[in-house]
Formats: sequence, structure tokens, C-alpha cells
Amino acid sequence: MSDSRASTVRFVLFASGVTAIGGFLFGYDTAVINGANWYIKKLWDLDPGWEGMVTAAMLLGCIPGAMFAGFLSDRFGRKRLLFLCAILYAVSGVLSALPRTKEEFLLVRFLSGLGIGASSMICPVYIAEIAPEKWRGRLGTLFQLAIVVGIFLTLLVNMLVQGVGRELGEQWNLETGWRWMLGLGAVPAVVFILLLFAVPESPRWLAQQGREGEAEGILRLAGGAEHAQRQMEDIRGALAQEEGRFSELLTGPFRRPLLIAVVLMACSQFCGINAIIYYSTRIFKAAGATEAAAFTATVGMGLVNLLFTFVAVALVDRLGRRPLLVIGTAIQAAALALVGWMFHIHPIQEGGIETLELVKLFSCIVTFSAAFALALGPIGWLFSSEIFPNRVRGRAMSVAAMTVWITDLIVTWSFPKLNDHWVGPAGTFWIYGGVSLFALLFVLAAVPETKGRTLEEIERSWARYS
Repeated sequence: MSDSRASTVRFVLFASGVTAIGGFLFGYDTAVINGANWYIKKLWDLDPGWEGMVTAAMLLGCIPGAMFAGFLSDRFGRKRLLFLCAILYAVSGVLSALPRTKEEFLLVRFLSGLGIGASSMICPVYIAEIAPEKWRGRLGTLFQLAIVVGIFLTLLVNMLVQGVGRELGEQWNLETGWRWMLGLGAVPAVVFILLLFAVPESPRWLAQQGREGEAEGILRLAGGAEHAQRQMEDIRGALAQEEGRFSELLTGPFRRPLLIAVVLMACSQFCGINAIIYYSTRIFKAAGATEAAAFTATVGMGLVNLLFTFVAVALVDRLGRRPLLVIGTAIQAAALALVGWMFHIHPIQEGGIETLELVKLFSCIVTFSAAFALALGPIGWLFSSEIFPNRVRGRAMSVAAMTVWITDLIVTWSFPKLNDHWVGPAGTFWIYGGVSLFALLFVLAAVPETKGRTLEEIERSWARYS
């Protein structure tokens, strides 16, 4: 590898890697409640409604965070918004260890959600805008990889803290342990703030502001002189044809990418992945596992999730987005159907599931998690970051991110009620399996391939739908 090529690779990897820390914090802050909510429920004697609200409080902040992040990033730049997200993560991490009441906890988690919602929109957009098209798939999936790394390490931290509590006594976990689980998230947030000083602004945003010299310089660092010249020509052509209004997304050829992004993002949540991420410890304990075994099983699930995200990174630019989505959603539907069937033939009300059946249940849930990590998890974010016109990409991505958080809020709040009162565990997982089946059919009918195409080429491809 020549020195110039090695330099461009290092530059793109560094900028994308630092931005992906936002995904790591996203994963940490969303999954940390998995271990904490069990103790919070006991400490404050929460009923299922309050349990769902405490778990979902962060999501109430994610919705406005995602909603306003697009406008703010289009107005003030991608990098400034990344700084804002990092600061919100750090502040909320410290404050989340301090609440004395469930009401205070709701407020702090709402603040955390603002940062998560904004970063869920801005991080994939920034990576898509700085990465050369030949690497964009792999670099785009770095965001999802960082999320699952954050999830895995959070679940591992939760297990270790819970283990300390076993030595110090259950009361320590009830009063103090869960605070450590939440508060430790402030450490990577501070690292994120410091590293962002070395990250450049998005070249496409700079070009949009008329700062073409700066934009071309960054593109040259990202892919060389020829890449920079070609990209600047494409960007100028795309900007000349765009009016830059949000309403543009609702007219002409852009309705189709908006519909695809919204449906994919909604399916990525209504399939129940965050019911697993937030409540897996509760699910395994209810099925008959000990507290320690439930925490260990949850860490194992997180590890599998992480490993299959690496598989997605390796395959997304080789096999393509669409084939992975077809394979992943098909496996999801089958695995969730089996989880529902196992709960149907072994009702929890009868005292839990025998050890062998518990292993089978764990295997099915892990299979679902692996399939999600292979396809719908990373590709939903990647695809949404690729398909919108340049000048409104920030606001358009906000719609996609806001869809995630609204549907995630519904799933997170409703799971305890669905599982405990409305349809039971079997019915709950069959509902999630039905959504995965719908996602499979939707991909087959409506989702195009974007592998190996520039953002401007993808944008032009929608013209035939006008």
C-alpha cells in the first residue's frame, strides 16, 4: 500500500471511528437499563406500567432529540452537533447515578435520550458523507458495530456490578449497584468529547455552505485528488437541482425513499429487538433462570450480537444490502416464531421452564439477535443514511431516526403489559415474528440495492419514480 493510500485509509478510519463512539454511547445508554431496571423496580416498588415508563423514559428524550437534530445539523454543521451529543452523554451519565426518586430518574433519562436521539441521526449521516462509496457500506456499519459493542460492554459491566453485589449483599445492588451501572457511561463520553476536536466537518455540508475549498481538501484526504474532483462535481450537480426544503421529501421521487426508510426503521423496532435488549434479564429470570444465570445469559446474547455485526461489516459491501436483509429477516421471523411456541407449550405461570428447554429458549433468542445484527440492525441505519438528497439529508434522517424512537418507545412501554397481562409471552413473540415476516416481504417488494454507488448516483436513481 502506497503512503498516500495508507494516509487516506487512516484519515477515513479515524474520522469514522471517532464518530462511531456516538454509537457506542448510544448502545451503552440504551442497554444499561437491562440490568438496572430489575433493581429499580424493587427499590421503588414499581408496577408494570411504571416499570415500562422507567425503562422507556430515555426514549421520550430520543424523539425530540432526533426530531431537532436534522435541522440543527443542516443549520450549524455535523461536527457541532456531535459535540452537543457528547456533552449530553457526559452530563446525563453523571446525573443518572444520583436520583433519589423515580421522578428524578425519569428526568435524567430524558436528558440522556436527547443525546441518543440526536446521535442516532447525525453519526450515520456524517460517516456516509465522508466515506468514499467503495468503503461506505463497511464504514456505515461501524455505527451499528459501535452500538453492539456498547451494548455488550454494558451487559458485561452490569454482570460484574451484579457480582459485586452478591459479595456485598443484595441491598448494595438495590441502593448503589445500579447507580454504578448507569454512571460509568460518563467515562467514554468524555473521551468522545476530546477526540472530536481532531475530526473535520462533513465535506458535503461545507459545500452546501459555499465553502468548497475546505470541502475539496477534506475529500482529498478521504480519497485522493481524483476522488475529490469527481465528488465535488457530483455535489455541485446535486446541489444545483435541490431546493433544500423539507417538504421536498413529500413530493415527487423522494416519497419512495422516505417510505422505505420509515418502514425499515419501524420494522427494526416492532420486531422486538429492544424488548430483548432492555428486558432479557427479566425474561430469563421469569423463565426459571437464577439471577446470576440470567445476567450471564444476557452477556452471552450481547457477545453473539457483537460477533454477527462483524459478519455484517465483512459482507455488506460484498454481498450487498438487499441479500443480507432478505436472509436476516427470514431467520428473525423463524426464530421468533419458535420462541413464541416454546412459551406456548411451557407457560411461565406453571413455574418456569426446565433446564433443557431453557437452553433451547436461549438459543432461539440468540438466533434472533444474531439475525438482527447481521441485517436489519446495521442496514436500516446505513440504508437510511444513503438514500436522501444532500441538502435535506439531515432533516430526512431525522424522520428515520424519530421513527425508530417512537416505535422503540411503544415496544419498550408495552412489553411488560403485553407479556404480563394482554397476550402473554407466546403471543408477544408471535407479534414480533409477524413484524419480521412483514419486513421480509417489504424488502423483497420495495428495497433496492445501493452497494457501490455514490450518494449522488443513488439520489438520481429516484428520478424515475417522479
